[in-house]
Amino acid sequence: MALFGNAAKEERKIDDFSGNLNNIIAKGTSITGDIDAAGNIRFDGKIKGHIKCKAKVVTGKGSLVEGNVYAQNAEIEGDIVGVLEIADILILKPTAVVQGDIRTGKLIVEAGARFNGSCRMGETSLNDKKLASNG
Repeated sequence: MALFGNAAKEERKIDDFSGNLNNIIAKGTSITGDIDAAGNIRFDGKIKGHIKCKAKVVTGKGSLVEGNVYAQNAEIEGDIVGVLEIADILILKPTAVVQGDIRTGKLIVEAGARFNGSCRMGETSLNDKKLASNG
């Protein structure tokens, strides 16, 4: 009976992350190419390419993105080498390392997070156009 209880908890945890749509790229997975997602995406692997998401992007601890990230919201725990354009809220967790420029509506930087680049807040019109063309 405990097995089923744990599975139900895990299923709820995933559902809580998604809202409607889930995309989860597991640790140990490497992708070369761009990703376009209509729903939330959690990324724990490595990607060489751009991520375009109409919802929330979450990168886990130990993940690596070598490319630009365009999203409505983002929570970064891993490494990003590229531009982050986040329309609403960007959260840099303590393990985040960003090497590139940031453009976002709002920025939350937790103690320990590192970022090298410029930052502009409140200028999301370019990002809004990019997300609108996501298809």
